[in-house]
Amino acid sequence: MIVTVTPNPSIDRTIRVERLVRGSLNRASVASSEAAGKGLNVSRALAIAGHETLAVLPLPRETATTYLELLADAVPIAPVLVDGSIRVNISLVEADGTVTKVNEPGPALDGSDVDTLLSAVAAATSATWVVGCGSLPPGVAADFYARLAQFGVGGRRVAVDTSGEALRACVGSGVALLKPNLVELEELSGCRLATLGETVDAAAGLVGAGVDAVVVSLGRDGAVYVDRSGAVHAEASIDDAVNPVGAGDAFLAGYLAAGGGPGALRQAVEWSVAAVRSPGTRMRALTNSDREAVTVHDHLDRARILTS
Repeated sequence: MIVTVTPNPSIDRTIRVERLVRGSLNRASVASSEAAGKGLNVSRALAIAGHETLAVLPLPRETATTYLELLADAVPIAPVLVDGSIRVNISLVEADGTVTKVNEPGPALDGSDVDTLLSAVAAATSATWVVGCGSLPPGVAADFYARLAQFGVGGRRVAVDTSGEALRACVGSGVALLKPNLVELEELSGCRLATLGETVDAAAGLVGAGVDAVVVSLGRDGAVYVDRSGAVHAEASIDDAVNPVGAGDAFLAGYLAAGGGPGALRQAVEWSVAAVRSPGTRMRALTNSDREAVTVHDHLDRARILTS
């Protein structure tokens, strides 16, 4: 079973407009809402593909009913009731595919809330992976995800997909996998990463600091996997992307479902293709077309200039 931990879940509101005009009235053509949060999105992609999963998350009392109605039992959850209202994240999607996001901060959690979340993770004794995902809400210390490393025993591995200080705190903490995107890796390494080779070297630095493996999502340039044995690069070329929101979560879900390691990179990219071809944050079922779009390169082109 794969257990996801989402300390800052959300209701994701997707609004489609022909063209976003700042400072003017914009009329939506379509609007929809989904129960979301990065870890929950990972669990939902896993559930769609038939994998056993459990999503651990705080459930704000004021909006618990709304969130559960939107979720509609799509994913098994271990909720921790907290005070406040769940945050709403808005994605404004233009006809040409441009996405503008506005994310609320979320309700504040106190130390007791955090301890209860960690206890819920500890109770999932059959987990093969424990996966911490997303931003941290107000009141939660930057070392929250680093504390998940304590669960990486007895055959369980810990993965983290976050950013900023929460990501930095995980380096050297004992987690098995970090999944930054290119911008997050640049922030962590403190330098611009213009080529695939520079990106691999930056990821290798994290491996040298004690992380077992690093998977970097590169947008249009695909993704790269790095561990102590080397690096693997995979990508997909498509011209029918609908909504990139949620692609990173589907990518991580595909990687975990394949068991991890360099051989899991192909499925990770396949699942991300299915996600960007889906209208909302919910990944549709994988198709042969998604699989056929992916190329895993035999040779790592270190000089390749990244376009993302």
